[in-house]
Amino acid sequence: MNVLLAATSLHPEYGGPAYSVSRLATALSGAGVRVGLWTADQSVDATPLLSSSSTIERLTGSARQAFARFGAADVVHDNGMWLPHNHRLATLALAHRIPRVVSTRGMLQPWALGHKRWKKRLAWTIYQRRDLQRARHLYATSQTEAHDLARFALGVPITVIPNGVDIPAEHRRIRRDVDREKTALFLGRIYPVKGLPMLIDAWSNVRPSGWRLQIAGPDEAGHRAEIERAVAAAGLADVVDLIGPLDGDAKRRAFLDADLFVLPTRSESFGMAIAEALAHGVPVLTTTAAPWPSLPERGCGWVVEPTVDGLIAGLRDLAALDSTTLHAMGAKGRAWVATAFTWTDVAKRFLAVYEDAIASRALR
Repeated sequence: MNVLLAATSLHPEYGGPAYSVSRLATALSGAGVRVGLWTADQSVDATPLLSSSSTIERLTGSARQAFARFGAADVVHDNGMWLPHNHRLATLALAHRIPRVVSTRGMLQPWALGHKRWKKRLAWTIYQRRDLQRARHLYATSQTEAHDLARFALGVPITVIPNGVDIPAEHRRIRRDVDREKTALFLGRIYPVKGLPMLIDAWSNVRPSGWRLQIAGPDEAGHRAEIERAVAAAGLADVVDLIGPLDGDAKRRAFLDADLFVLPTRSESFGMAIAEALAHGVPVLTTTAAPWPSLPERGCGWVVEPTVDGLIAGLRDLAALDSTTLHAMGAKGRAWVATAFTWTDVAKRFLAVYEDAIASRALR
């Protein structure tokens, strides 16, 4: 099978899709698929997320040039929507009679639709709805995202396939120093949807004794300045650190050094950072806006309302726990994702849908 996989960017600063598209490409290649990987920003040639020894064909140039260079694609799998290159891919796939499948990456969820609303309404009317209706399958990474997609009645099958996660060989070790300061880590884009102003407000109210908050990630749209002002206004500069983007070993070390991962999100299609934190053995505090309702029943985290009051309640609960309890919660989370979110299984599930898309073309 020949699969042309497309994304906006593979720069780590782009967030979860950069990681998940890279790993999907690797997993598909490992399953014997010929994979051509193209990115609109040409980052496929520079990303550290792909091995230099990978057999994946890295395609550069325009979308049209990528089609020509790869040749004989059985399926086009686009990741994302709204942007000009997404429409161009849809047009090219239609012209070449190649079935196209689309991972919407949370871009039709309520918060995302409200962001730059008027531009999206115009794009929806002109081309975006039609482009999605011409896809053979739509992918969601959670039941919540699938429900949001179904509301648009596009007449296209929707398949839920969660992202996979890599399980690092190293994981958190229990820290028995009772006087050691604990660390709550946020790692992600510094962007309004992530809910950081709510977290700063909640942290100011609780001020958990013996804890500090570490905020890591790239700034988007100047939002970091807003967070810095909130930290200063709340008098939290001595316990809250904004440390910028982390990649590679620095990112791995941040997870291993954390006692808690916190994602106070207002909207999340999957929450790749949650899966990564659990894989490193770190318990998680997040909101009902992330599709991880099983965290409490799995004994590896908290799920609260995406409000200041919800976060206050979660912070108060975790502040009462000792390091041994937090470590045990993290171990449960690591064991869970190690069996439930493997990239091998994810690749098999995508292959089944690709085959269905190819078969449906043959019937037409």
